Amino acid sequence: MALIVRREALHPTLTRLDVLAPLVAGRAEPGQFIILRVDEEGERIPLTVADFDREKGIVTIIFQIVGATTAKLNRLSEGDEIRDFVGPLGQATETPDEPGKKTAVIGGGLGCAIAYPIARKLWQEGGEVHTILGFRDRSLVILEDEFKSVSGKTVLMTDDGSYGQKGLVTDGLRQLIDGGCQYDGVIAIGPLIMMKFVCQLTKEYGIKTLVSMNPIMIDGTGMCGCCRLTVGGKTRFACVDGPDFDGHEVDFDEAMARSAMYRPFEARRREAECVLLR
Repeated sequence: MALIVRREALHPTLTRLDVLAPLVAGRAEPGQFIILRVDEEGERIPLTVADFDREKGIVTIIFQIVGATTAKLNRLSEGDEIRDFVGPLGQATETPDEPGKKTAVIGGGLGCAIAYPIARKLWQEGGEVHTILGFRDRSLVILEDEFKSVSGKTVLMTDDGSYGQKGLVTDGLRQLIDGGCQYDGVIAIGPLIMMKFVCQLTKEYGIKTLVSMNPIMIDGTGMCGCCRLTVGGKTRFACVDGPDFDGHEVDFDEAMARSAMYRPFEARRREAECVLLR
């Protein structure tokens, strides 16, 4: 059992939970994830660690309400307990061996929750960090102050122009590169389509790019096979081999097609959960 010590609604569809889980907090690293079950009869779902405080033993998760389990999780309050909270799992994000490297960290939507601890680690290790954050509109902006505290430059993009600059994260990245910023690497985390086009752009400039394939994970152990993807012509599993991979070697079209297969099932489960609440 893991106690919820803080709950914050970031948006009607986005929620932050601070969970007391000392064993997980003590070993968690940026890029890793946890597996949770809301109750004894609940399904297991993977959620990436958005932050952690080793001293207080707290792990932060930020999730979007998209299905039955996240809807159930969203109904929990401070003082409630999550039945199972296991981790950390997956491979931690690799950071440069040499200090002083310049990295552009790109987060799209909920992917910003995964990108923040990575940006913070790069900054703590003496790297130069620029962040580019993309959202549909102003109401969905999260972690802006946190990113600014660990970034030498932060660019915010919104699809409708309601906050920051109007456009996509690729527009912001190209703007920085063409303006003279020379990056040793790019880390992109967000929707599959966003990561695909970031990688197409960085390939033009010959910049090594790391992506997180967390969005396609389901079981989190490699047993279900749902997060199978092709990287450099070889089969890999996002949950056990990743979630981070060389973005220039990922077959994004295949990953997007596989991900779309589960949308009807998710919709049915979500509808069933709504019926139970009526």
